[in-house]
Parts: sequence; C-alpha cells; structure tokens
Amino acid sequence: MIDQFLPRTAARAGGVPGPSRGARSSRRLLVALVAAATAMVGGVVVASSPATAATSQFRGMNWAVLGDNFSKGPLVVQGLSASDSNATVRAKANALYDDMAATMGVNTVRLPVNTHTVGTAWWEAYRGAIDAATARGFKVILAYWEDGAASGGRITNLGAWNAMWTTVTNTYGANPNVYFEPMNEPHGYSSADWRNVAANWLSSHPSAPPGRVLIGGTGFSQDLRDICNDSRFNATLLSFHYYAFFYGAMTYDAFLGHIQARLGNCASRAVATEYGAPMNDGRNYADPNSTDNFVRYIRAMAQVMRNNQMGGTYWPALGGKPGTIGYDWYSMYSLSGSGTNLNLTIRNTSGADRIRYGWGDAIGNDPTTPPPSTGTFYQVTVRHSGKAMDVQQPNTDNGARVGQYTYGGNAWQQWQFQDAGSGYWRIVNRHSGKCLDVVSASTADGAELVQYTCGSGTNQQFQMVTNGSYFQLRARHSSKCVDVPAASTADGVVLKQYTCNTGTNQQWSRTTV
Repeated sequence: MIDQFLPRTAARAGGVPGPSRGARSSRRLLVALVAAATAMVGGVVVASSPATAATSQFRGMNWAVLGDNFSKGPLVVQGLSASDSNATVRAKANALYDDMAATMGVNTVRLPVNTHTVGTAWWEAYRGAIDAATARGFKVILAYWEDGAASGGRITNLGAWNAMWTTVTNTYGANPNVYFEPMNEPHGYSSADWRNVAANWLSSHPSAPPGRVLIGGTGFSQDLRDICNDSRFNATLLSFHYYAFFYGAMTYDAFLGHIQARLGNCASRAVATEYGAPMNDGRNYADPNSTDNFVRYIRAMAQVMRNNQMGGTYWPALGGKPGTIGYDWYSMYSLSGSGTNLNLTIRNTSGADRIRYGWGDAIGNDPTTPPPSTGTFYQVTVRHSGKAMDVQQPNTDNGARVGQYTYGGNAWQQWQFQDAGSGYWRIVNRHSGKCLDVVSASTADGAELVQYTCGSGTNQQFQMVTNGSYFQLRARHSSKCVDVPAASTADGVVLKQYTCNTGTNQQWSRTTV
C-alpha cells in the first residue's frame, strides 16, 4: 500500500463498525466444505498454451500490520503479538487462514518482510505465519516494504536489502508455494532504473526461481507495460496495483479500459497484488448501475481480472491504515476472539462476492452452467475439435487413458455426472462404471486423465466453470483444467490437465444421449 498517499489518508476519517462476528464452531465445520469448493490450489504458471497462460490460481489476501507495513521495526501483522512464539504464530495464523478459506476460498496470503524482521529473533516466530500457510497448500507472496533500508520508493541500503533477500530466498527457494516480490511500489525509480534494479535482483538471488518472482510495475506498481516489454522478465510473474484514488472518478467503462491498458500484453503473467475499496459502510458492490466511484472501480477491476483469468491478493484482509476508526476501512474482515482462538467476519458480503467474481467464481445472477440431470448420460464434447471424451482402447481396466475421439455412440463415450458436493462432480463412464481421474492425484501440468474405480479422492472431482456457453472442467485437487494438449484435433489424443486458460481446447459442452 502507498505510504502517506494523501488522497487515501484524507479519505479515512470516517467509518462504522463491521457486522457481528460468526461463531468459531460454525467456521470449523465450513472449512472442509466451502474452502475445498472454491479454493484454487495450483502450481507455478505453466500452461499447455503459453500465450494464454493465466494466474487465476492466486486467490489471495494481504495480511498487514495495523498502521501499514512501512516500518523501521519488526513487522508484526494484525492479530499477532511481538511476544508470540513460532507455535503461537502458527496457531493464530491457522485460525485466520481457516476463516479466509471458508468464507471466500482464499488460498494465497501476501505477507510483508523487511530488514528489521528477517534474521532477527522475531523472524523465527514470524516464519510460523509462512509455514502454516504452505503446510496447508496456501501460496505465500513475500513482499519487501520500505523500512529505512529503502525510502521514497528507492532502495537506500542495497547491502542490507540483498542480505535480507538472500536469507529469505535461501530459506524458501525450494518451497514451491513461496513467491518473492523484491520491492513493493518502487515509485522512486525511473522505469529504466527500476528495471535494472529488478534484473540485478534476479541475477543476485539464483535460489529464487524466476517463475516464482513477482516484479512490480513502474510507479506504485501501477503500470506493467515497460516491465512486460523487457525481455529480462519474460520468465517472471508481474505485480500489479490499482486503486481508484490513483486516478479519480471514472465511469465503469473508463475503468475497464484504463485497467486493461496498464496491464499491457502481460495480463497472463500479472497478479493484482493490491486493490481494494471501502468495506465498512454498506456500499452495494452488486449494483451494476451504481454511480459510486468505488463500486464502479471494484466491479471493473473484478471484470478485468475475470476476463483475463488473473489472480490477486485483495488489500487488506487485516491491518492497513486505521485512521480514526481503529481499522482500515478497506479491510475485508473484522477480527474477534483472543489468544489463538481468532475469528474473521466479512464486513461487506457484496464486496466479498465481487472479489470472488474476479477470481472466477459464479456469483448471484452471473451466467452458470445448469447442473446435470441425475441418472442421465451425456456425450461430453470439446469445443475446438468437436470430438468426444472417450476411453481409449475401450476396456474396463483401471488406468485406461481418456482422450478425444470422433463420437460413434459408444458406451465408452458416454458419461454420467454424480454429485460430489460443494459444486463438484464425479464423471462416470457408462461402459466401465469408473470415474474420470487425474492419474496419481498429480498437481503437475501434463498429468494424464484416466479412468479408475470411483472413490473419495478429489482428483476424481471436477467443477464445471462457465465460459460463455461452454464450461471448463477444473480438478478439485489441483484447480487445473481438463485439456486437449496442443489443441490437437486428431483422434486418440490423450487428455491432460493444465493450468486453466482461455483456449477452446479447455472448453466443453454436454449433450444428452
């Protein structure tokens, strides 16, 4: 978030308390059901069709210091205490992550780091928040905030900054769920200077795989075009910030165009690591005809993200600038409880729903794919080739591959959808009675689709995600899509899972047989 940005600071004078808090026992019961139904737990950004890769696997929140993350001391994010042990931090973090997952399907948290935190006694405790997240399959984005070793949007002590990052990347470089953002909002640099600093960071920290590094846009990370066009960053992700107060009032359509333009040609590699609006005063983010500038902005931001299958981390879940009301009016959640028994409650349901819409969820009257009829068998057809989902070498064996083939009315080309709960379906072959299955429950791109005896595994559960008049089939365990590799139109091509993208080789329809 911007440090002492006057339009935002001035706007923080008012506010009302958030809604009543939910019961922790209810939250615990919801975690397994709701979080699994909506959380997108994916890997690094690699796709069967790189030009249409996307970052929708990042469904995240910023967890910040109350008072903001610009600090010349250790970073103690809201809900933690400087006296907490690693075990206490883990317990508190897990309580909060439970609620984030259960209420919104969050699977990513962006956490601040600085030179006064990393390598100190507090670092050993603070790591509990990182490790608790990765242990549950969350992704963690570690981002550096100005702390005296940087000031005015520039690094002022390169030695301290690089030493900090060496510790961080050596500690977490081998963890596939940890991502690194060298600097939050590098607004003190010219475009050329910032790109040189970022490129030098990449070469200085080889333990950080480029595919898990987010390079901030120019200015307040608000423009990706120069970064996108610099070949030194072709292998990285990009960090994008966009707030209404950056630019003032606009129409919804103007926001749409303005946001999209600043993504350049790199929306497929962009993660919106900061965006947010007031959540404490009852604004209706569900109203498409609203004249409220914040509503127009959030709706436009969500639409751009959805259109580009772009992930993001909302600012903030907790923490931020409290102003005179004791909390950040942009904060998504109110915090209650004590000790390690902490609870989160959404402040504005319409706002939360719009954020989830941006992440790809179906909300309210948004287009959805009608549920299949119980007991009905369907031909399942891929859009790009018009060919049917088909069990290869038609037999009833476990492990028989599933591919595409010209439809011939055969039982091994017919499928029944059985409700697995929470919006997921088992897809059962008529000929064998066995389930569509991602082999070995792999989360890797390129894992094959086979048939296997039906069980309770989430690698046999698929969500139908509407894409116009078609739908994607997203595996519950990986959040990756059933894909015809290389968009082949040939008979016999084996289906595989890949990171979801906009390709028609990931778009399916079903027809009653």
